[in-house]
Amino acid sequence: MHDDVVPVDAGGVRDNRGMQTWRTTTRLPLAVDALAADEADPAVARLVAAFGGAPASVEEERLVGEPPRRSRRLRFASGGEILLQDGIVAAVTLHVVPVPGVPRGLDLTAWLGAGDDTLDVLRAALGTRRGFGGFGTPYFVLGEAYARCDYRDRRGWNESGNLLALTVSLEQPGRNHQPDTDFCPTCGDLLVRGPGDALDLEATVGTLAAAVADGRLREDPSWVPLSDVLPLATSGLMERVEAHLTCTTCATVLCLTLPRGGAPAVARTSLDRAQRRPMGPVPPVEEWGDEARVAAARDAMHYVDHEPGAWFLVEERGVLLFDARYVVGSMADDSALVRLDEGELAAYRAGGHDYLTALARRIHDGSPHREDSVFRGRDLYRGPDAERLRAEVSAAIRDHTWLAAQRRG
Repeated sequence: MHDDVVPVDAGGVRDNRGMQTWRTTTRLPLAVDALAADEADPAVARLVAAFGGAPASVEEERLVGEPPRRSRRLRFASGGEILLQDGIVAAVTLHVVPVPGVPRGLDLTAWLGAGDDTLDVLRAALGTRRGFGGFGTPYFVLGEAYARCDYRDRRGWNESGNLLALTVSLEQPGRNHQPDTDFCPTCGDLLVRGPGDALDLEATVGTLAAAVADGRLREDPSWVPLSDVLPLATSGLMERVEAHLTCTTCATVLCLTLPRGGAPAVARTSLDRAQRRPMGPVPPVEEWGDEARVAAARDAMHYVDHEPGAWFLVEERGVLLFDARYVVGSMADDSALVRLDEGELAAYRAGGHDYLTALARRIHDGSPHREDSVFRGRDLYRGPDAERLRAEVSAAIRDHTWLAAQRRG
């Protein structure tokens, strides 16, 4: 989804003048002015007063990420919340419905001048640009800040009564990590620390692996598998070894990084930022893996060939599988995975790379997403092993994708 159209001035800059009614008709400037301010700043004191004075509860400070930051949450009986990171205000949340520590929801009419919580009504009350930070995450632009709308089940913003909270921060939803996920009950407290709050790396890897196994985290096969990070780091063959794990609750990406000769780090970031992080190709497993790992790699799916932006050919135990990209619509594309049949294998042996490019065009033109497509029934991504196959193909082509080239750059 795209931001709403906004007038553009002669210099090509978006012009929001005349639209910023939130500055004068709502109490949101109190939240925006407090962002990035020290806890003792007068702007924070004004926000606290607007929330009714002393907080009803102060959540115990927690260490988040590595190097760690100290996150603390102040919750007020009026429905307000202030999140502090290392003593600086990182986010302000207006809870519309009660949560633990907040006995009642905030009065939207008093704070926003809105008698309803639907997206269109909020937009009219705020008078500013709206955007979407991915599916189900609408937000409003408040100068240099953003107000993220959290609706029940990330849907239903056209029906009254579904808004849960409005969170104001300097981080753009969908592009930047959201500060309030520091307190995610699923991923906010997975790191294991030893004496002096030092990260216990081996124990942390074990805890993360357990979270992957039980579904709390989802491993990204485009990066180093979590089971390989320690032996790869020990080998010293890579400048930086990095595994990516996505929280299935808040979508935060945990980036576990083991730099050669440096201290381990665990960054919490958004998918957009995670994909831009650097990493070189993984050396052949024979150079760093033990006997069991080498044997496992021998039986695993591996890369054979590709055409950038069009197709990949992979092999699994003598079987050639062809991953071909196709367009679903003006804003979406997908890939189909087909096993080359005898005729296609013969044509590939004769025509090689050029034949596969022609086959990819046929698959694209054949629209595998359509019910009447001749390729739909052959698409293994629509079968019972789809999840496994997608992960294994992603792992096999990890060092040959466009994103991999960007990471190396």
